[in-house]
Amino acid sequence: MPVPGGENRLQSTELGGELGERATLVQFSSAFCAPCRATRRVLREVAAMVPGVAHVEVDAEARLDLVRALDVRGTPTVLVLDAGGRIVRRAAGQPRKADVIAALGVAVGES
Repeated sequence: MPVPGGENRLQSTELGGELGERATLVQFSSAFCAPCRATRRVLREVAAMVPGVAHVEVDAEARLDLVRALDVRGTPTVLVLDAGGRIVRRAAGQPRKADVIAALGVAVGES
């Protein structure tokens, strides 16, 4: 969650899933969100392609505390975390696979 110095770091206990060794793709979804299903598919494919990358999906309706703390305003929202759980990229809406791969390159390069 927010830490002194303005950095946001997330941990597996907050997300309900294990962080990846190199990076983590965090997806905030809701039950009736059609773009969330497509986003889930893209993120799972990318996580399977890149060693050490995990995909964690968070039910936005069930985790309103986290939604508010991270200022998630809609679903799907995707956060890219580096190995330490620091948010390095953020996107709202359904991402393109190429954009996710590029964001992962930044996360892995910064960690």
